[in-house]
Amino acid sequence: QVQLVESGGGLVQAGGTLRLSCVASRGTFSGYALGWFRQAPGKEREFVALISSLGTNIYADSVKGRFTISRDNVKNTMYLQMNSLRPEDTAVYYCASRTQRILSRNKNDYAYWGQGTQVTVSS
Repeated sequence: QVQLVESGGGLVQAGGTLRLSCVASRGTFSGYALGWFRQAPGKEREFVALISSLGTNIYADSVKGRFTISRDNVKNTMYLQMNSLRPEDTAVYYCASRTQRILSRNKNDYAYWGQGTQVTVSS
């Protein structure tokens, strides 16, 4: 069983930056595929960025070039650096872990989820 805890959300102006963190407070995700997802009010949860155990990344088109996903397997921590934030990035951001190495854009393929952290970008 892996327990994930996110932090780093907040309120920022358009064009600003935030860095989200996700730590495995119980268990480890060092060998697993990980992802950041987000859910805006009234919308489906969507994938934002994925990272494999070896550091291969996949980004949603909407965040490509602005967000960077990374992980530190020793610290059991994953990060999402968010630059040039836009009002449409406003959402609750969740980190998630699979129980295998293969990346997936499908939220239903992720077994473990954090509680979410709110990101609000004002115009």
